[in-house]
Amino acid sequence: MYPVARSSARLALRETDIGDANGVHAIYGDAEATAHMSFEPRTRDQVGQIVAGWIASATAEPRTEYGLVVVERDTQHMVGVGRLAIDPHQQRAATMGFALRPDAWGVGYGLETVHLLLAAAFLDLDLHRVWGARSPLNDASARTMSAAGMVEEGVIRSHIQRAGQWRDSIVHGILAEEWKRPA
Repeated sequence: MYPVARSSARLALRETDIGDANGVHAIYGDAEATAHMSFEPRTRDQVGQIVAGWIASATAEPRTEYGLVVVERDTQHMVGVGRLAIDPHQQRAATMGFALRPDAWGVGYGLETVHLLLAAAFLDLDLHRVWGARSPLNDASARTMSAAGMVEEGVIRSHIQRAGQWRDSIVHGILAEEWKRPA
């Protein structure tokens, strides 16, 4: 599906364009924003390559990756990113990830972003299941996914190596029939 375009009361989820690289770098290059992610902060060049990959994947057939940006509807200011990746090991399933700029934390944008991603997954892509993994220390992500109706399903032990250390990941998932469209 191209283009993905969804909006909520305050946010819009849209396709990435080359002009978004600096905004994505403000997230992926920030030590605080990436503290619980599977990777160390990225350089501007690395983020440029990620953005180029998201743009290329948008028109791939079949499309298997959705690298999207989250902007405030009123200002079009980028506050985050969201990602859906079709899971090749499960029928009609995708993994989900999201990240916000630290200056956008604490105002409910994470939950709105997850709602937008789930709407795209279940309404636009007709998926059956969406799952995401988080760091065991990322309590904010746990609360956000739970508030969106995602169920904590278990632990993937020693899943991520970061800074030379292995860490577990906590898996949250939701099925199409469990998902409730936000009011």
